[in-house]
Amino acid sequence: MKGAPVADVRDREISVEQEHLDQVYRRLEEKIHEAEFLMNDAAKRSQVGTPGALAERDAQVFRAGVHLNRLNNEFEDFLFGRIDLLRGKDGKKGPDGAYTAVEPAEGAVREDESGKHAEIAETLHIGRIGVLDADYSPLVIDWRAPAAAPFYRSTPVDPGRVVRRRVIRSKGRKVLGVEDDLMRPEITARLDGEVLPVIGDGALMAALGQARSHSMRDIVASIQAEQDMVIRAPAASVTYVEGGPGTGKTAVALHRAAYLLYQDRRRYAGGILIVSPTPLLVAYTEGVLPSLGEEGQVAIRAVGSLVDGVEAAEYDSPAVARAKGSSRMLRVLRKAARGALEGTTAHVPAAAPQDGQLSFGDEEPADPRPAATPTRLRVVAFGRRLELDADHLDRIRRTALSGTAPVNLLRPRARKLLLDALWAQSGAAGRHTDPELAAELRSSFDDDITSEDDFIRFLDAWWPELTPRGVLTAMSDEKRLGRWARRILNPGEVRKVARSLRRDALSVHDVALLDELQAILGTPHRPKKKRELDPLDLLTGLEELMPQREESQRERAERLAAERTEYAHVIVDEAQDLTPMQWRMVGRRGRHATWTVVGDPAQSSWSDPDEAAEARDEALGTRPRRRFELTVNYRNPAEIAQLAAKVLALAMPGAESPSAVRSTG
Repeated sequence: MKGAPVADVRDREISVEQEHLDQVYRRLEEKIHEAEFLMNDAAKRSQVGTPGALAERDAQVFRAGVHLNRLNNEFEDFLFGRIDLLRGKDGKKGPDGAYTAVEPAEGAVREDESGKHAEIAETLHIGRIGVLDADYSPLVIDWRAPAAAPFYRSTPVDPGRVVRRRVIRSKGRKVLGVEDDLMRPEITARLDGEVLPVIGDGALMAALGQARSHSMRDIVASIQAEQDMVIRAPAASVTYVEGGPGTGKTAVALHRAAYLLYQDRRRYAGGILIVSPTPLLVAYTEGVLPSLGEEGQVAIRAVGSLVDGVEAAEYDSPAVARAKGSSRMLRVLRKAARGALEGTTAHVPAAAPQDGQLSFGDEEPADPRPAATPTRLRVVAFGRRLELDADHLDRIRRTALSGTAPVNLLRPRARKLLLDALWAQSGAAGRHTDPELAAELRSSFDDDITSEDDFIRFLDAWWPELTPRGVLTAMSDEKRLGRWARRILNPGEVRKVARSLRRDALSVHDVALLDELQAILGTPHRPKKKRELDPLDLLTGLEELMPQREESQRERAERLAAERTEYAHVIVDEAQDLTPMQWRMVGRRGRHATWTVVGDPAQSSWSDPDEAAEARDEALGTRPRRRFELTVNYRNPAEIAQLAAKVLALAMPGAESPSAVRSTG
């Protein structure tokens, strides 16, 4: 296939993988029919009345049902990888429980005056479950099996038997694309008599690795060494990966994620988060490493979708983005979260309540707020009318807000301050000198008031549970935002930010504000609801032997990702584009994590690099840092790289651009 157009080679390779996938699905359908037959056959044995036969029937029904559930749950999108291997032996289990790669067998690679040559001895496909054909030969290897270890652990410096590592992207029963990593670019490998085709970056490495000149081969060795150091860098730290365009930063970071996950699954049971600044990069990431969706261990998110339930893709104007992304917004949000509870203190008379009843004004406030705030509380207790007017209520609110706890979690404190103020008015504090009697009287007083529905309604209206969206909506009012942002944002910024918040759709920069507000506001603890039993759960007989439908790995991954708030390892791609507020958002998801941070400082879109660096360092904490630089641009031709180098020299004098190794001629 030498000389064939790239598109033709890609289409042919997609067809090859499609044929294999079709074969796998045919075998899966056969296995499903077999499982259904076994289950029905076992159910018919109920006519055999001996206890042993019934027990055997029950066991077979259960086993067949579990197998059927598993096949049905993993029926879609389960094939994602392939490795082409030289002749040799499988790796052995090491002291850490991982399987090590081994060198190919002697004579597997031949060398002559034209270079190194080898025949592919074995091809393995990797997927979510193992599938055998009718002769018990593997069609798909389970990703957790020892035989799949080279797919994750092989690197160009330590390839083992692997020549080509292929990622297969599919949807349902259709193969959409393939992407290859060439682990041994210096070898001309053949499969079934034809030169092994390579798609994507692997093709570039093959062209470089098989070049005649020793200098080009040295460059390939340099690329491999740089990438291998990044992939295998110890995880217990912050790993910086820097490099200009065309150095393969993202691909190396994703390979590192796969390597870490497979190297120590127990350590990363807490999950790996991969953050990309745009949905386009997320789509690329999912296409390159779809296998990382296993067991909810890896979540791939765009910055606009880091907050659960939010998918933002719109972008603010540069001026608004600078204001929203700046660390200054933190002070604005803190004031807004507290200010959202405050409002007009105008007193509106109301009819006096009867004994034991409460009253609060529900007039519309003079300025817009998330909800109408009452300005008076009246209660009759111990034969006296007690009243807290608007000024008194505002003083209580300010006292409650003087703490640093999240606003929503200060509600119990505010409730106690209300009761303290009413108790002081009642004059009952000095009725008993006996401490026990005094405490009993106070407890009775509190119980009487707090058991009233009117008091509960008052508290809900006077100190409502605020939501991030509600506060963000309040900030869309220019006058209110102007008060909260006084001496922080200039009037032009206030006007533009308020206007942007009046749009229906959230912007990507709004998501970081929502996340910050959630941290400022807090979430009150709520007891978990008990699961209601389905009527089928109460059935007896053969039905109760059938296993309940199990989650598929994809469903489990989505559920665990939604439930998880922190991760064991965080990978940030294109890190130079994150704003200070976005760094705070990402940092919350890795408070106890190790990190891989990938970027190119020369391409930063943030106007204040020092501000962004300070926010990044705060997010990463005090963990030790390791810095790696990728210096070879093997993707872009020299003509483009030279132009980029001139731009870099103007933007960042003294900065070195990566060297390009190929030319368009």
